[in-house]
This record gives sequence, C-alpha cells and structure tokens, in this order.
Amino acid sequence: MSTSTPAAHEAEKKRGAFSSRKVFILAAIGSAVGLGNIWRFPYIAYDNGGGAFIIPYLVALLTAGIPFLFLDYALGHRYRGSAPLSFARLSRPAEGLGWWQVGICFMIAVYYAAVIAWALSYTFFSFTKKWGDSPDGFFFGEYLKLSESPGVDFNVVAGVLVPLLVVWLAVIVIMVVGVEKGIGLTSVVGIPVLVVAFLALVIRSLFLPGAMEGLDALFTPNWEALTHAGVWAAAFGQIFFSLSIGFGIMITYSSYVHHDTDMPASGLVVGFANSSFEILAGIGVFAALGFMAQAQGVAVDEVVSSGVGLAFVGFPAIISEAPWGAFIGVLFFGSLVIAGLTSLVSVIEVVISAVRDKFDLSRPVAAAAVSIPCALISVLFFSSSSGLYVLDIVDHFINQFGILLVAFVSMIVVAWGIRALPVLSAHLSRTSNVVLGGWWKVLIGVIAPIALGYMLFEAFKIDIDAPYEGYPTWMLALFGWGSAAAVMLLGYFLAPIPWRKGTSLEDPESVDTRPVDTSSKGDLA
Repeated sequence: MSTSTPAAHEAEKKRGAFSSRKVFILAAIGSAVGLGNIWRFPYIAYDNGGGAFIIPYLVALLTAGIPFLFLDYALGHRYRGSAPLSFARLSRPAEGLGWWQVGICFMIAVYYAAVIAWALSYTFFSFTKKWGDSPDGFFFGEYLKLSESPGVDFNVVAGVLVPLLVVWLAVIVIMVVGVEKGIGLTSVVGIPVLVVAFLALVIRSLFLPGAMEGLDALFTPNWEALTHAGVWAAAFGQIFFSLSIGFGIMITYSSYVHHDTDMPASGLVVGFANSSFEILAGIGVFAALGFMAQAQGVAVDEVVSSGVGLAFVGFPAIISEAPWGAFIGVLFFGSLVIAGLTSLVSVIEVVISAVRDKFDLSRPVAAAAVSIPCALISVLFFSSSSGLYVLDIVDHFINQFGILLVAFVSMIVVAWGIRALPVLSAHLSRTSNVVLGGWWKVLIGVIAPIALGYMLFEAFKIDIDAPYEGYPTWMLALFGWGSAAAVMLLGYFLAPIPWRKGTSLEDPESVDTRPVDTSSKGDLA
C-alpha cells in the first residue's frame, strides 16, 4: 500500500514522474547504455588483460559502481529533487555539488550530440558504403572536413550541420513533452529496439570468417595483467564512465520514482544490464575485428582501435568487406544513434530539472531555456571543421576532472562531512530486501574514494607531464582545464540564488522524511 501523502502526489504531478518502476528501470538503462559501452569497453578490456579483465571489472562493479548507484538513488529518492535541490535538502552548503554536476551535464550534452549526428549520417551512408575505399580519408576529409592543424574556426560543414540540427530537434521535442511521455516513452521504445538491433549485429558478426580469432584475442586471459594497478584503475574508470553515476543523472531520475519503489533491487537490474550489454558489445565488435584482420592478412592487434577510430573508420572498413555489409552498418550505426539519444536526454534532463526547481519554470519553458542555448553552442563549435579537436579535448577533461572528481568529492562530503550514510542507507533499506548495512558504508566511505583518488592522481600526473595528444597549450587551457574549472565554479555563482517561492529545504511535505532506523552496526558516520 502506498504511504505517500497528498502533498507528495501533488509534487509528483507538478515535477513529472515515471508511471512505473519498469519505465524508470528502462530509462536508467537507457542513460547508462551509451556510446562508451559500444566503442570504449571492448578496447579497454582487450588492452587490460583480455578475459582476465573481467575479474577487476566485476570487482569494480560490485565495490564501487553499484554502491555509488545506490548513493545517487538514495539522494534523489529521499529528497525528491534535482541534483542541486537534493544536495541542498541534505545540507544547504552542499548545494554547490549539485550545480557542479549540472555544469558537467551541460558540457557533455553540447558535444555528445555531435557524435550522435555523425552516427546518424553514417546510418544512411551504410546503404551505399559512401566512404568508398578510404574510410579514414572520407571521415576526416570529405565528411568532417577537418582542418589540417588543431585550432578553432567557424567554417560550417553542411554535412554535419544538418544531422546535428535533426538530433537537437528530436531532443527538444522529447524534453518539452516531459518525463513520462518524453523520456519514459523514448526509453520504453528505444531500449528494446537497441537490444534487438545489437543482438542481430552480434549474431551476424559471429558468422563472419575470422570471428573466432577476434573473440580469442578479446577473451584470452593475461593473468599477469592483474598485478598492475593501472588495470584495476581502468576497470574502476570504465564502471564510472558507463553507469551514468556521480554527475546528477541518477539523482534526477530517482526523484521521479514513487516513494515505495524498491530502489536497491532496481539498481542491481540497471547495473548488471549495463554490464551485460558491454560484454555483448565486446563480442560483436571483436568478432567483426577478427573478420577485418583475416581479410587484411594481419593480426587482430593491428586492427584494434577505440572511440571515433573504431566507429567511423574501423567499422566502415569492415562493412565494405563483409557479406551483408550494409545490413551490419545500419545495425551498428543505428545502435549508436539509439544508445546515444537515450543517454543524451538523460544528461540534459539533469540541467532542465535543476532549472525548473530553482526558478519555478514550467516544463516547456525550462526545456526550451536549456535546450536551445545548448543546441546553439553545439552547432557553433561542432558543425565546424575544427569540431573534432574541441570535442576531443573537452571530452577528455570533463570525464577525468569533471565526472570522476565530483564523484570523489561527493563521496567524501556525504560520508565524512555531512555524515549522512546512516540516514540514506536506512531510507533505501526500508522498502527493499537488499539491506544496505555497514558493508555499503565502508564501500562508499573508504573503498570507492581510495580507488577514485588513485585514478585522479594518475590522470593529473599524466596530463601535467605532457600536453594531452600534443594539442596547443592555449587550447588545453581554454577547452580542457578551463571547462573543468568552469563547471566546478558554477555552484559558487548559482547556489546563493534563492530557491523558487514555496521550495522548502527543511523537511518539506513533498520529501520522504518518514523516520528511519539508523542504528545498524558498522556505521561510518
């Protein structure tokens, strides 16, 4: 039986809500399953011990990924607000953490849309294999018209501009429609289609000549790799990048879920579904790479790549050679579009939800106020012939010194500064068979921060020792370190602004503040 108050129902109606736990789970999976699952995980696994990488990967999932997912769920589900509002209701000085996460999501949305636009173009290019005999030359030259040296220009590339506008138009419509009819419906339709399409891609790839050699390269374990700290750091990094944790998405989504929903069980479904898709992606990608290696008469390690190189150069080369190549291409790039779109709407929803809560705007007004400027900046920088350079820099620094850094700081603040873990664990345990006791508090308060702290230290040392990818210092300062600093400082400017009229930060009726038992043993706080 529901224990929600009339005020809670009214708040849900005003903010928007997912109609059921199933819709929430699909939306959360849609956010987690993105471009990184398809083009990042296979390479990371291959480069860090192959089959042996599954061990640190599962350890990272169980000791950091899913526990942090629970932390995000607890904040959003108990305090019923966007990331800034949830942190403010937890502790007023912590509001800045929420705005830091909002800034990260705004930055990601700006460049993430460009990659989806490329995938949309390549979905249609696959029918005719438009890249011809030179996928590399076509992508960087004819399609992106990439300038010869890194820099910033505003020479518009029409072939990128048109699909980018299409992507943003679709996103704006989805965001204006709302939580259930926009985000929820997109996920309910998109995720099953994505799974079916990618399964078809995997099955077709497995029957290509050389597929087994590709799978051998991926899954043959290198047990010696497990003795390297960098391999374990790569596993923790992959989990944080792929689960959409630590930068406001899951806080926002869980605030749209009914008070009595079993959130830990939902988190387990989301976490394992995301990892299952990553392994499925690894099978499909390496089966195809095995075919490519055999066709060229080289070893698999000579054709392995990640990111943009895999998607827009490697796979077109495979499509050109493989039987049913056009079919494989449409499935692969179509999957990228769907996975990217469901992730993009979750990223921009973090910003829209925060703006609505802070300034008391209607859904359509807030969606337009956020999405349109985001789209304009996206078009300005990423439909130009220098877009790839800017994208590469911003992506690297926002991931390393945005997502990972705010996740690290959030855990330290919540566990040791505010000492909120007992209340949050009791809240999630109340409606679930999964009891978050001392084990969860140790993972969130000790294990995960140590792992993230090590990763951040190593990443910082690498970027200080040598300029990232050899880019000019001014570009790294402006788009790299500058972007990371800008999102960090956002809370300093926005947190002092008063919340909209009627927003209570002290036990508001719309917040789930039923008494909880915090007496479980093993508390860190």
